[in-house]
Amino acid sequence: MRHHVLVGYDGSPSSQRAFRFALDLARASGGRVRVVTAVKVAEGVVDTCAIVMADKGTQRARELLAELVTLAPDAQQLVEVEVTCGSPGDVLLEQVREHDIDHVVIGHTERGALARWLLGSVSDDVLDRAGVPVTVVR
Repeated sequence: MRHHVLVGYDGSPSSQRAFRFALDLARASGGRVRVVTAVKVAEGVVDTCAIVMADKGTQRARELLAELVTLAPDAQQLVEVEVTCGSPGDVLLEQVREHDIDHVVIGHTERGALARWLLGSVSDDVLDRAGVPVTVVR
């Protein structure tokens, strides 16, 4: 079965490990990997984000793909990238619905209990609501 795997990517070491894991999964199944970077915006500045994305989104997507190719030389053949605005958890869940995703892979970032309570956890949110298998990579 071909897997269409989604990876949330922010350049952190845990997201790099998640990307490599997703790539291995896609290679094994003859599938593809969709790598998404979410630019979180404060409420009320969505229009500004749309303008910035229109201006810089394509350039940032090219830079992201180049970064991924340094992690895995065959990434260009197996990966599609998107840079978008929004809350990371919401963006990933929207991607699952819009792109027929079979599996989500995300990195785990260690945070203390207070930070998790204040900021929430992308992995918890995605695990609770994805509707497809989710792998959290440490």
